[in-house]
Amino acid sequence: MIAPLATCLFVVPLADGAVTLLPRLTLVLCAGVFGALLLRGRGETTTALVLCSVLTFACMVSSALHLLGRRATGVFVAVAVTIGWFAEQMGDTRGWFFGRYHYTDVLGPKIGAVPFVIPLMWFALAYIGYVMANLIVRKAPTDEDSTAGEIFMQSLLGAALITAYDLGADPYMVYVVKAWIMVEKDGGWFGETVQGFVGWMTVAMAILLLFRAMVRRVAPVPVTRVTRRDAMLPVLTYAGFMLFQVMLGHPIETRSIAAFAMGIPVLAAVAGWRQWRVAGAAT
Repeated sequence: MIAPLATCLFVVPLADGAVTLLPRLTLVLCAGVFGALLLRGRGETTTALVLCSVLTFACMVSSALHLLGRRATGVFVAVAVTIGWFAEQMGDTRGWFFGRYHYTDVLGPKIGAVPFVIPLMWFALAYIGYVMANLIVRKAPTDEDSTAGEIFMQSLLGAALITAYDLGADPYMVYVVKAWIMVEKDGGWFGETVQGFVGWMTVAMAILLLFRAMVRRVAPVPVTRVTRRDAMLPVLTYAGFMLFQVMLGHPIETRSIAAFAMGIPVLAAVAGWRQWRVAGAAT
């Protein structure tokens, strides 16, 4: 229910009252994400996994509506969900992008061969990567007026941040959660194939590049409606995922990997956020 409710905001004009409500809604949803993460840590169940994924999606949609505006958020969701579902469907059925694998029933109902929460998480992670890459490079959460070269480099960085998350998430989801079964293995990453990371970079890069190309001429949200707290929420969500992997990652070696692969970008994004000084921005 949360995902459709959040999505319906794309077609409803954002009145002043809605603009005021969105940051509060995002905070509530963000708290729900961390609560769901704690629930997952106590026991892996389909309900906890689906709840965490849907809440993460809804939280990032609410954040994006406030930072990017209704039109740009609608484009971002459409691009990420469509490309994410297609890539996963082709991966499960034909072995494209990530190597051969098959989803189990752990992640709940499916659209085709893909659990419905997977495309939602592609948007959530892509949005987090987008905001963090902008904070690191531009010292601001959005990137209007970027050149073609800047768009490429920031999309590449965003894709790398998304893939850094998967370094620990992939083996955990396979060996602990058993969300999917890898058919094709080369032993290059804790018994798994490294091809999956090539797929993550490729798909994430495609999402970020296409989104940026489609919204280059969309008017930015008035800066007076954006607060520094709003720009920090995607970073905090990424940091929450990092802490989960540091505490519960499997195999145990992935815990140290997550601390550095995800921790360094978090520190860099926080440093960029601290330097964000936009005339008229709320605090």
